Amino acid sequence: MTAAGFDAPGGPEVLRIEELPVPVPGAGEVLIRVAYAGVNRPDVIQRQGFYPAPPGASPILGLEIAGEVVAQGEGLEQRALGQRVCALVTGGGYAEYCVAKYAHCLPVPDEMSLAEAAALPETLFTVWHNVFERGWACEGETLLVHGGTSGIGTMAIKLANLFEMTIIVTCGSEGKCDAARVIGADHAINYKAEDFVERVKEITGGAGVNLVLDMVSGDYVARNLACLAEDGRHVTIAVLGGMKAEINMAQVMSRRLTMTGSTLRARPDTFKAAVREEIAQIVWPFVESRRLRPEMDLTFPLAEAAAAHERMQSGEHIGKIVLEM
Repeated sequence: MTAAGFDAPGGPEVLRIEELPVPVPGAGEVLIRVAYAGVNRPDVIQRQGFYPAPPGASPILGLEIAGEVVAQGEGLEQRALGQRVCALVTGGGYAEYCVAKYAHCLPVPDEMSLAEAAALPETLFTVWHNVFERGWACEGETLLVHGGTSGIGTMAIKLANLFEMTIIVTCGSEGKCDAARVIGADHAINYKAEDFVERVKEITGGAGVNLVLDMVSGDYVARNLACLAEDGRHVTIAVLGGMKAEINMAQVMSRRLTMTGSTLRARPDTFKAAVREEIAQIVWPFVESRRLRPEMDLTFPLAEAAAAHERMQSGEHIGKIVLEM
């Protein structure tokens, strides 16, 4: 099979096309002929050498795919052959074939394109678990999301809208703020032109937001806490702005704030299967009724994986970038 790989960490230019053996599905796994694979920030960080694949995972980049099941391993009670599925994987997506745990797959509705399906799993699993399971988001609450036009940000906007939340996002330009509003954000703040803490106070009448989804960390954490209402929750899913933060713990105690965070890739298969089951029951009906679709940016052929990474690193994308096999 054809795959995109690299010999040593570096810039996008290290990505190259190679020929590799087709993987064989093990117990509880399926082999998917990949039609499209999503491109995500962790792919870029892994290519740069800062995010190695967990033990047992494919060294090939790619954490989400969509395509057709062409083989299945032992132990599956259901016949999966021929099904159109999208899947969350721990690696291997940038290839013509990829193995996935069947318990981490979701059925692709007939009217949904495989390109859109490939853009769902990574952001959907991440946002659902962190905003709704860890962050306890509820209808009527207010959510602050940084990076409002990223893959994660656009998915957070769309999911929060389905549950009638008020959504405030930050973006790095007026153009991106406009795009975020079109996607569904109630308020978009250009963090390069305005102090987002003061704007959040203005928007909420001084009450603050119930929940912050943070992908920056670093010195943003203290500012995020200043945006929170009493009993507010702060969920960190990335540390793009630095791993260390200095905060006032007296503020955390007096205002009864909750701070948490998580990563997804290295979590046990059973955990991911449980998240998949909850998504299948609560969120997937919105996918089937066409009320939830990913925000799509550009599609690149696999041979142009380097260009896809360049676009992601540039920050110009709005929504999800995918590779076509």
